[in-house]
Amino acid sequence: MKQIPGILCGMALLTGSLSGFAQADKDKLDDRLNNARAVMQEIMGTPDKGIPQGILRGASCVTVIPAYKKGAFGIGVQYGQGVATCRTPNGWSAPVFVQLAGGSFGWQIGGQSTDLVLVAMNQNGLQAMLKNKVKLGADAAASAGPVGRNAQAGTDWKLNAEFLTYSRSKGLFAGISLDGTVLSQNEDDTRTEYGSALPFETILKGSQAVPDNAKPFVRTVAKYFVSSKAADQDAH
Repeated sequence: MKQIPGILCGMALLTGSLSGFAQADKDKLDDRLNNARAVMQEIMGTPDKGIPQGILRGASCVTVIPAYKKGAFGIGVQYGQGVATCRTPNGWSAPVFVQLAGGSFGWQIGGQSTDLVLVAMNQNGLQAMLKNKVKLGADAAASAGPVGRNAQAGTDWKLNAEFLTYSRSKGLFAGISLDGTVLSQNEDDTRTEYGSALPFETILKGSQAVPDNAKPFVRTVAKYFVSSKAADQDAH
């Protein structure tokens, strides 16, 4: 019988440890959402250097992957993690947590600290996002996106590209090729955020309410989407 208090004490310690780990994981997701919001604000706050208004106006989904702060990236090594939201009839969806992996990409950026933004531009891009995994350049066409608030992009991406891709490194913002990289759902982080590993489609179609910790990020994306429409209307 004397063993029972010891067992109960051990269980309490284990429960406390698990609770601490869960909170640490939740804090990590909060940081990722806040960093993604900051990336959008900084990119769109740069005069004449951000994503063109017409592209934001027509975007179906936006994915933001804040940079890793250190590490050399080699073949098959996961590059980064971020969040994505899609447009729905009732506004922008709750975010999904994503990861981007690929071998050749690391060589293209030289291992620098880089923020990434991927914009799904049409229904094909949206359908690709609704899958749990998509290989850019194979499952969905991707092109380096044009830069500049009033940039007049060519027609190729309008006809062919499901995704437009951008990078920001050392203050420079430009389109980038991400062919060969794989964008997939981070099921562990999704489970931590929503309590279960919900599929992309359930969240990105707007069936899941936006959690409180994600509202600043979603509102920031929505802000620039609305601003781009207003600017276009003013121009006409």
